[in-house]
Amino acid sequence: MKKIVVINGHPDKLSFNSALANAYIKSAKESGAEVRYIALADLDFNPNLQFGYRQRMELEPDLLQALQTIQWSEHQVWIHPLWWLGMPA
Repeated sequence: MKKIVVINGHPDKLSFNSALANAYIKSAKESGAEVRYIALADLDFNPNLQFGYRQRMELEPDLLQALQTIQWSEHQVWIHPLWWLGMPA
């Protein structure tokens, strides 16, 4: 059984990207894969470097869990919007 993580980078839970993620997850599970889902919009973390590079900021619990899920996976599916013809930062 393949271990798959689907990572959705769209901030809107009702977006087309979310529909794509849900369709992929459904199909992957039907084929026998074990699937975990990370929606970046649901993660609670500070995206700003509060102290710049002078002081290390520890990863928040949601980011630690996401990192563990990515390390667990054998296959990653990244779904994100295209704004101005490029990936988001």
